Amino acid sequence: MTRPFRVAIVGAGPAGIYAADLMTKAERNFDLSIDLFDRLPTPFGLVRYGVAPDHPRIKGIINALIKVLDRGDIRLFSNVEYGVDLHLEELTDRYDAVVFSTGCFVDAALDLPGIDLPGSYGAADFVNWYDSHPDVSQSWPLDAERVAVIGNGNVALDVARVLAKQADDMHTTEIPDHVYEGLKSSKVTDVHIFGRRGPAQAKFTPLELRELGAVKDVDLIVYPEDFEFDEGSMQAIESSNQVKQVAKTLTDFTMREPTGAKRRLHLHFLHAPVAILGEDKVTGLRTERMELDGSAGVNGTGSFHDWEIDAVYRAVGYAGTQLPQLPFDDRKRVIPNHEGRVVDTDDQSTAADADVVQGVYTTGWIKRGPVGLIGHTKGDALETIGHILDDRAAGVLTDPVYPDESAIVELLESKGVDFVDWEGYHRVESAEKAAGEVEGRERIKLATREEMLAEARGHVTAESVGQSSASH
Repeated sequence: MTRPFRVAIVGAGPAGIYAADLMTKAERNFDLSIDLFDRLPTPFGLVRYGVAPDHPRIKGIINALIKVLDRGDIRLFSNVEYGVDLHLEELTDRYDAVVFSTGCFVDAALDLPGIDLPGSYGAADFVNWYDSHPDVSQSWPLDAERVAVIGNGNVALDVARVLAKQADDMHTTEIPDHVYEGLKSSKVTDVHIFGRRGPAQAKFTPLELRELGAVKDVDLIVYPEDFEFDEGSMQAIESSNQVKQVAKTLTDFTMREPTGAKRRLHLHFLHAPVAILGEDKVTGLRTERMELDGSAGVNGTGSFHDWEIDAVYRAVGYAGTQLPQLPFDDRKRVIPNHEGRVVDTDDQSTAADADVVQGVYTTGWIKRGPVGLIGHTKGDALETIGHILDDRAAGVLTDPVYPDESAIVELLESKGVDFVDWEGYHRVESAEKAAGEVEGRERIKLATREEMLAEARGHVTAESVGQSSASH
C-alpha cells in the first residue's frame, strides 16, 4: 500500500481549515493526511480574535469549523509557532506540500503627522484587547472622552460600537472580567467615525450598520451636509443592492432626533484626516473637506477643520507580516505567489514570471491581501488546492525525507514544544462554557495562554495525535 500524501497547513483560521476541508473532499485516487498548525493555543484565527464579542452571529462560523475538525481526518497542532518551533526545512522534510494561511492580523500603516503620539492606536490592537487575545496586555487606556475612529469599514464600526456601548450591554457576551471592568471604567462621551469619501462609498455591510443604529443609550448623529451623491454614487446605488441598503440606512439616520443619551456616535463623510494634533499626547484631529469628482472619487477642497479629540483609532485595514524563510512583498504585504504557488520574488507584480518555490503554497489573506469576507477565502483555497493536486499529478513534488505521520510528533516532542491537539481544544472550550454557565452566559473566554494551556495540557501524547489520520 502506498503511503498517504502528506500536507501541512500553517495557520488554523478559516482559510486554513477551509483548505484542509476542501482537500479532503477533492476528487482523488490516493490517501491523504493533513496536519494543521497554529501559533495560538486555540484555532479559528480572526473569527475568535477579530470579530466583536457582541456579534455571535458571525461567531457561529466557528461551529461550522468545529464540525470539520470533529470528523477526525485532520490533525491539529496548536501552540506551535512557525519560525520558532518549526522551520521551513523541517516541514518540507516531513510533508509533500506545505500551505501557509497565516492571514493578516496587524494594522495597516497610516502615514499621518502625529500618528505615533500617545493616545493614537491601531484598531487591531484594541480588537485584540476586547477579544482577549492571549498575547496582549489585559489593560487598555479608556480615559478619553472624545474619540476619533478613522476608517469606513466594518472594523471601524466594531471599534466605534464597542467604545460607545454601555459595558453592561456587553456583559452578556463572552468577554472576561478584565474587559468588562475596562469598558465600565471608560470615560467616553463622543465617538466620531471619519470617512474620506461619501456615504455611497462606505464599506459597511448593511446588517452591521443597522446594528449600529440599535445600540441602547447612544445617540447616532449624522450630518446632512456630508450627504453628497454624484453620478458615480448613483450608479453604485442602482447597481448594488448592498450599496443601496447602506445609503438608505444612512439617509434614514439623518431623520433621527437626539434623545439626550449618555453617549453620542457621530458619522462623518467627506472628511479626510490629514494630521493628528498634539505635542505630548493626542489633543485633536485635523481633517480636510473633500468633494466628490463625479465618478465616486474625491478631491480635496483646501478647507480644513480641527476637531477636539482625546484619542484616535485607525481602522484602515489589516496587513500581512513576513514569515521566516519565505519571500515577502513589502508593498502588498503578502507572500508573493502565482495562483497560490509561492514564488521566489519580493514583488507580487512579477509573480507570474518568477520561479516557483516547489511544494510551498499559500491561501487566504496572506495570499491576496485583507479584502473580502470570511467566506471569500473558500475560492482562494479551491485555487490553491487545485494546483497542489496538479503538481502531485505532474510528479514535480519532492518526496519528504520523513513521511511517517509520527515524524512531526517526534520532532515537536524532541524540542519540548507544548503543543495542543484537537481534544485539548475541546477541553478549553468546555472550561469556557462552564465558566459562562455560572453566570448564565454561553461562555466566558479564557484570557491568557497559561489558562488555556492549563486546561488543554495533561493528555497530549504521541499516542493521542500519532494515530493515522489518513482519509480513504
